[in-house]
Amino acid sequence: MQSDINNWFKSRVNLTPGDIAIIDSCTNNSWTYEQLYRRSEQLADYFVSKGIKKGDRVALLAPNHISYFDFLFASMKIGAIFVPLNWRLADAELDYIIKDCEPKIIGIDLSFKDKIDEISTSIDTTVIDTNNYISNLQSRISGINAEIKETDPLAIIYTGGTTGKPKGVVLSNRSILWNALNTITSWGLSNEDTTLTCLPMFHTGGLNVLSLPILLVGGKVVISNFDAEKAVNDLITYKCTVVLFVPTMYHMIIQTEVFQKSNFPDMKVFVSGGAPCPHKIYRAFSEKGIPFREGYGLTEAGPNNFYIDPEDTFVKLGSVGKPMLFNEIKIITDNGVEADSDVVGELLLRGNHSFEFYWNKPIETNETIIDGWVHTGDLAKKDKDGYVYIVGRKKDMIITGGENVYPLEVEHWLESHKDIDEASVIGLPDDKWGEIVAAFIVLKNEMNESELESYCKKKLTRYKVPKVFYVLDELPKTHVGKINKKSLKEGITLRKDSTIS
Repeated sequence: MQSDINNWFKSRVNLTPGDIAIIDSCTNNSWTYEQLYRRSEQLADYFVSKGIKKGDRVALLAPNHISYFDFLFASMKIGAIFVPLNWRLADAELDYIIKDCEPKIIGIDLSFKDKIDEISTSIDTTVIDTNNYISNLQSRISGINAEIKETDPLAIIYTGGTTGKPKGVVLSNRSILWNALNTITSWGLSNEDTTLTCLPMFHTGGLNVLSLPILLVGGKVVISNFDAEKAVNDLITYKCTVVLFVPTMYHMIIQTEVFQKSNFPDMKVFVSGGAPCPHKIYRAFSEKGIPFREGYGLTEAGPNNFYIDPEDTFVKLGSVGKPMLFNEIKIITDNGVEADSDVVGELLLRGNHSFEFYWNKPIETNETIIDGWVHTGDLAKKDKDGYVYIVGRKKDMIITGGENVYPLEVEHWLESHKDIDEASVIGLPDDKWGEIVAAFIVLKNEMNESELESYCKKKLTRYKVPKVFYVLDELPKTHVGKINKKSLKEGITLRKDSTIS
């Protein structure tokens, strides 16, 4: 028999069966909570008829589509584990993930059928077409009596793998529910809220930041695939009240004509996450008088962990705020003690929203979860008022001549220049200094090295000023729009001719 804590979606349907739950902005099709529940029940019954048991994996390869909710809620009902697959991965990477999690069924959008056909996986799976599967299913709704615990796995979301093979982050029923509850109570969400989900739903940002919290509280989720102009129009058309985009998306959005002409009368707040947000994006919203704030999370924890009132974002520029109601944070120095105010250390998180373990990776699990705390690998500091600032990734910190340089500080300053569109800073090996600071920039207008150095010296200490500047047409991005620093470092030998000298 299922625990009551795992019946939250059914309970929500009982409360508001006729309310709209999902809208597909590409087709303008919509589904009520009752219709969404019936879809998931039909799919759950189909899974059982195919021999899917508690603990079996069911995967999905599709653009943002209602099938993500079908698969998740069907898995929740029978105790299966939902694995959303990143369709942007290379065939070898996707093949690795499929072999790692061994799904019994893969739902696939027809646009990706060739991608599955090309993968030489030895896993014996049943492939179903996500475009028509619900209409073709028999509505038997047989008795399903799996005993499901709150700590049982509900989803495996694979990390990007920019530093090695992707890791399967196992999120339990408890992890997903408590992230939603924490978000609702801390961010003040209600059934009056509508969000637009453009982040890919194979990513925790697309699935867990707002989609599931909004469904738990009884609001509307508008699903789409990202296009900057369309996203702005969708926000207006569907009267969205809260939305999450990553900084790269905001970078494109604020340059659209429709953004510059719109006042977004229904929006309570725009939220940025996934990577530190450039200050010029803050300014673009401030100039229009639109509430804006930054969040922080990772697949292994939440991903929602902080709250800041939009009115405080310009007083505490760059802060992600204070911990939400139902999670704890700690910042520790290299010697393991808790950091004082304004001292940088590694950010640790703890709460019921955190992940259970990495799939098939016990060593990595034990290195990440220590005494109940998730070690994020991110560097942060907390000011005297308790506001937290993310400084950067621990692995990205540059040590040059014995001095620590946090790339984010340099990046923020570079991107504040009117002629610099984007910037990314990494450390490169150097015989004299150990590492040197190297900047990769995309320019709006031409600048020479002397101008760049002079600008940097206006604010940055001498050892923080980049020793080399690389000008690119665009910065490489990961599948969710983060700047891919590993790709920058790997391609450095190809860019000798693009330095400013």
